[in-house]
Amino acid sequence: MKYIMNVTRKSVIVIASVFSANIAFAQTLEEGIQSVDSQKYAKARDIYNQMITKSPDEAENYFYLGDTYLTQFEPNFDKAAEYFNKGIALDKKAYLNKIGLATIKLGKGDKSGIADIQEIVKDSREKDADVLYRAAEALTMFDETSSPDLAIDYLNKAIERAGRKGVPAYYYYTLGDAYRIKKMPGDAMNAYDKASAVAQNKASVFTRMGTLWMAAKQWKLAKEKIDAAIAIDPTYAPAYRALANYDIFYQQNAKAKNDLINYAKYADEDPSTQLEIAKLYFTIDDYANSKLTLDKIFDKVEDPIKYKLRAYLLFQDGNYAMANQDLDMFMQKAEKNRILDADKGLKGLIQAGLAKTETDPAKKAALIASSNANIALAKAKKDATLDWDFELAKINGGAIGSAEDGPTNPEIENLKVQVQANPKDTNLLFKLANAYQTAQNWNGAVLTWQKMINLLPDWAPAYYSQGLAYQQGGNNDMAANSYQKYIDKVKPADVDANKQTLSYAYFAIAYLKKDSDLAKAKEYAAKAVELNPTYEDAAKLNKELNSTSMQPASDNTMNQEIQKKVTDSTSTSN
Repeated sequence: MKYIMNVTRKSVIVIASVFSANIAFAQTLEEGIQSVDSQKYAKARDIYNQMITKSPDEAENYFYLGDTYLTQFEPNFDKAAEYFNKGIALDKKAYLNKIGLATIKLGKGDKSGIADIQEIVKDSREKDADVLYRAAEALTMFDETSSPDLAIDYLNKAIERAGRKGVPAYYYYTLGDAYRIKKMPGDAMNAYDKASAVAQNKASVFTRMGTLWMAAKQWKLAKEKIDAAIAIDPTYAPAYRALANYDIFYQQNAKAKNDLINYAKYADEDPSTQLEIAKLYFTIDDYANSKLTLDKIFDKVEDPIKYKLRAYLLFQDGNYAMANQDLDMFMQKAEKNRILDADKGLKGLIQAGLAKTETDPAKKAALIASSNANIALAKAKKDATLDWDFELAKINGGAIGSAEDGPTNPEIENLKVQVQANPKDTNLLFKLANAYQTAQNWNGAVLTWQKMINLLPDWAPAYYSQGLAYQQGGNNDMAANSYQKYIDKVKPADVDANKQTLSYAYFAIAYLKKDSDLAKAKEYAAKAVELNPTYEDAAKLNKELNSTSMQPASDNTMNQEIQKKVTDSTSTSN
């Protein structure tokens, strides 16, 4: 009996210590998962490295570490594969690590990874909820190679398997993410509601709900959920990133900058996170902070995208030579599927900038030809990363100044206050733009019409009025660009009702291009006359462009004629 009692006590101690170790492991793993969800990748890697140190023969620990390199903003496939392969070397049946390798295929655009995942799940006999969950997560991670239906099937099975022990919140919110890919917002929100019921930190779920409402353009509901997330956990970094995107949409860059400061504060110093912050600063035109953040981590980041971001920053500074070097470096180092149409467009803009100072006629001509081809490629693909014509016109014609440089009056100041309080009120913007034009504050008019364009990109009259403001401000290249956009935006069904204004736009471009592009000037002058045969200045310009001796109307006559019609062009209700 004594012997039996001693054995029993020893067994109890062993069992208790194993049980305690399992609880500690579960807590550590959960903390790592929460750190990844909070976009604190450095902290997550520290946790997973500790797990590996304590249990170096546990294959799954290598999966969790490798997975952090897939879920970071710009995946590091080589680093992830390194850890997945270490896990498989320890255990040939390491299902999670095998899923990791299949996920890398998906991240590189190889859809055969879907079949690999199906085979792995089949081999696991669908007994392990975490294997099912990680398989589903992989199938929702990359848009181009996602398989939401299969992910939903796996997640439902994972939820069923985990039911007895308790379903983790991330099972449900990943289910919501899968429904989002399928564009089924109702089902996505239902899944998020279930996640909210079991989540320890509801900030994660509320942030997802907020971004779902943003995708549905339900801005009030989006803001409420994001604010709720921050109220629950003021340190939850992704909520501030979502809030920054909300404020960027509302063109409140000052607020967005503050959001990004908080995001940077509550995320961590992981280089991939800091790189993402640098990109977001660039998005709100805060080039100084973007450059400052990028410079801090440039040498710590392996991803060649760092060269592309720096190329954009150098381009904005007008340092075309250095921008060209960095963009070329990105194109050399990046995988081909990561080189976008926008990169070709940026190359074209940089070449246009280099052409301005090139003294060798042959090299200058080659730069211009290549620039036009690259920009045309981006435009043909309808890439909207930059306004290609606008940026090209800026290079050739210079940038617009500040509204504060021009005249003001009580009406303008009153409207500025109202617009600041209601930045998306297009009626107020319309009134302010016209007030600037009346006061002949052309910079103010240009900038305000641009805000109108951002909110109503298909409303043609704003482009015409912006063209007039550019022209009156002496920026002819930008004026021609805006007039062209007006022409492009007028729908075929509306041409008859807008013949006069269209005629003026064609005439303006013809006049502005007569010295640099005679063929286009002739074409557009003829079009102006065709649309409005009674337009004398257009008829005169058309005749003179096709004669041997050209003496077209003076700048003053032309400006007066177009300005006389600006009220007609902007009187349409917005």
